Amino acid sequence: MKIVELIIDEEQEFSGIEAISIVDEPAIEENFIALSKQHEIKLAEVDKEKRILMGAALVPNKNIYRRNGEDEYYIFFSDETVRKASELFLMRGNQNKSTLEHQAELYGLSVVESWIIEDDVHDKSRKYNMDLPVGTWMVSMKVNNDEVWNNYVKTGLVKGFSIEGYFTDKIAMSKIEEIHNEEEATEILLEIANSILDNKYEFATYSDYGSGVRNNAKRGIELNKKVNNKCATSVGKVRAQQLARGEKLSVSTIKRMYSYLSRAETYYDAGDSKACGTISYLLWGGKAGLAWSRGKLRELGELDLNDDDPCQAGYEQIGMKDKDGRKVPNCVPKQ
Repeated sequence: MKIVELIIDEEQEFSGIEAISIVDEPAIEENFIALSKQHEIKLAEVDKEKRILMGAALVPNKNIYRRNGEDEYYIFFSDETVRKASELFLMRGNQNKSTLEHQAELYGLSVVESWIIEDDVHDKSRKYNMDLPVGTWMVSMKVNNDEVWNNYVKTGLVKGFSIEGYFTDKIAMSKIEEIHNEEEATEILLEIANSILDNKYEFATYSDYGSGVRNNAKRGIELNKKVNNKCATSVGKVRAQQLARGEKLSVSTIKRMYSYLSRAETYYDAGDSKACGTISYLLWGGKAGLAWSRGKLRELGELDLNDDDPCQAGYEQIGMKDKDGRKVPNCVPKQ
């Protein structure tokens, strides 16, 4: 079975850990322990429970089973990636972001300790009989939420931590030419190229796309989860997260958004919420996203009033082609 290393691209603002979820079956298969007065002799006289959960957020070099549709594989994180993830989590101020089973956003939970195990014998985790390898990212989470503590922690309904965030496939980063889907390869290359330009120069950015675009992206994310996240390219999934959060977009990103939505509109079927064409279209903002991106580009003078070119920058339409039984614009590189 294929084994894939996931890494962090520090140049991308969305890369890294966004939140920590408390779950019943943590993917890293390491449960946390609930620290209360019974676990600490020095605090025996304290009347109230400490309400702190301690556990592993990421274990290095541990194969984690994943399935995407029919594709089964393992992922793992190196020691370096685990350390980077722990650092970026704190640097970006995500200590108070947590969810329940990766679904419901929780309040009153905060990471109050974060460390990397560096000693096989004297680490704090050993005191609580947690046998974890050197390099493991450990966290302690304070639970100031009565419902979570009483209904989920005390009852044992949640047993460990699970991370939420964005990582890059190391194979895809180093061997982009091996991506079999030509359109996705082109999309990723364009994303990388434009991200470099956007980061190098202080280009104007815009986030006035309104709730319709954000809601479509959120809907797409929800529908994609229901089909095991099998729809859309990695770029499309990242774009959805940006739109759902209301992040600012550069002109080059807006152009790619307009280009994609113009071409993908033909795949959208409001009556089929499981179709990848429908889900992908929503992930990029749907009809509201198409209207906004078109209007914004016209406002900025980047699109003529009568220009409805469905191809992205650097490409031109040469007739139509058949794709999955439908006619779509045939976009080829400009000579």
